[in-house]
Amino acid sequence: MTAYDDYQPLPGVPLGPDSLTWRLFGDQRMLLVGMRAGLLQTMHPAIDLALREHDSTYFQGPMKRILRSLPQILGVVYDADARATAERVRDYHRPLKGRFPDGTRYSALTPEVFYWPHATFFEMQIALREHFGRPLSDRDKERLFQESRQWYSLYGVSASGTPATYDEFRAYWDDTITHVLRPNAIARSTFNRTKKGIFGPSPVKYLPEVLWQPVSDAQFDAMAWVLRGTFPAELRDRMGLDWTAAEDRRLRALGAGIQHTFGRLPLQARLLPQARQAWRREADRAPLPARAFASR
Repeated sequence: MTAYDDYQPLPGVPLGPDSLTWRLFGDQRMLLVGMRAGLLQTMHPAIDLALREHDSTYFQGPMKRILRSLPQILGVVYDADARATAERVRDYHRPLKGRFPDGTRYSALTPEVFYWPHATFFEMQIALREHFGRPLSDRDKERLFQESRQWYSLYGVSASGTPATYDEFRAYWDDTITHVLRPNAIARSTFNRTKKGIFGPSPVKYLPEVLWQPVSDAQFDAMAWVLRGTFPAELRDRMGLDWTAAEDRRLRALGAGIQHTFGRLPLQARLLPQARQAWRREADRAPLPARAFASR
């Protein structure tokens, strides 16, 4: 037993408003590290191949993928019927299977593959607060991790070989970064954008392309810079990406400014829509914990 063994996951039971995950995962600042999670996912060889073979939006980049998948993953935490949402997410992945060029089979539903995206969604909560908020304590990290195991159990996918403690998770994370992830076309193009209109056509009919394209490209470049600064240093080095001490100071100053400004926003403005709706749904039973949110 460790000092943090005060929470035992309940397999198959959705998380609720008493969980730390409910308080952290619906944070609007998640969008700052969403692109990071998306790119780390696609650098897994099996996921990269599955996306190439089964996803027509592959070359639209990691932000396109994260914007499509994050609402569904948020639903596994915040939806009224989180189990049903988790089952839909799992079933989306059933057809994603095939063979590597050497003949080795892969399937998106094996724990070696399915757990990695889940790991990035869990880890992004920690990374967010390291760069743009107040870092979590060791106790909070362990609690959050144990809740992530309960959340993962809703998918009905094997957890064989996955970490059981946060220390084991850190070892798994570092090993995956070092020995599994590989730079690929999406990773390289994300940091070396050569085409315009990276976000595609204007999403609003009243916003003409002549305005949307430069604004959206500038937004992408800013997000790619944040991604480069928050990317695991080992991967950044392996990809030959520059990151200077001056840039690091700028990112830290940006993070401090975001934390200061974010803390002054009304509570409801700090939440992503699904989290906001979930807290409203639960308000009669568990009012929004303003102090808990304000301290983050």
